[in-house]
Amino acid sequence: MTEIPAVSIEARKRIKTDQPHTARIWNYWLGGKDNYEVDQEAGDQIRQLHPGIGDYALADRLFLGRAVRYLAEECGIRQFLDIGTGLPTADNTHEVAQRVAPESRIVYADNDPIVLAHAEALLTSTQEGRTDYLDEDLRNVDAILEQAARTLDFSEPVALILLGVVIFLDDDEEAYAIVRRLMDALPDGSHLVLSHTITRPDMPDVDAAVAFWNEHGTPKLTQRTPAAVAGFFDGLELLEPGVVSCNHWRPDGGEADLPAEVAMFGGVGRKA
Repeated sequence: MTEIPAVSIEARKRIKTDQPHTARIWNYWLGGKDNYEVDQEAGDQIRQLHPGIGDYALADRLFLGRAVRYLAEECGIRQFLDIGTGLPTADNTHEVAQRVAPESRIVYADNDPIVLAHAEALLTSTQEGRTDYLDEDLRNVDAILEQAARTLDFSEPVALILLGVVIFLDDDEEAYAIVRRLMDALPDGSHLVLSHTITRPDMPDVDAAVAFWNEHGTPKLTQRTPAAVAGFFDGLELLEPGVVSCNHWRPDGGEADLPAEVAMFGGVGRKA
């Protein structure tokens, strides 16, 4: 069953095409078409500062596919709450999950009017399953949980997906608290899938690229150390291989060539 949200005129008015936007630049790096010249120019400038930046987008996307497939195939997860969805592209969460288990239910949430305007592409569910889209900010935990309950059964395990979204929370205490509140609302057997841009002394070009973005683009980004990213999994059973470069999380054969390591780290944790 699929529910198509009405895309309001007001939501479209919120889209600014004269300023580079992270979702559209990410889309540009992934080879998508939902971006503007201003995004392409900023994306190219960032790539000059850090030539491997486009690989982060690809590594993060491939990590999403592997994590969702693992949770659906190996852990029997049939419900997914994907917050900070981003622009639709190939192998979205519902496509990967429903390929394994057509009855899977997926709720996407994002407060970006650009994503809202393309939300229909996220809602091509199988007949057996269901997808829904919420126009909500990550900070609105109660509203997300209340609305997601229309589609998801919170008495059964849920996979919470937070890919590259807590980077928009610059306050550490707030960021950790939001993730804890979301996981506290989910039953045992639920999982957290999270990725985050890191900062590390041996990756100074990443810091330069983020600094450029924060000066010219929107929304602003916050980097954290690998240890700080691992902190989001406190209280959970962190699955092997832990919090690592996204392309090192259970890689499979046949994927695109990527650098030995990217500055987008991710992990998967289980609530026991």
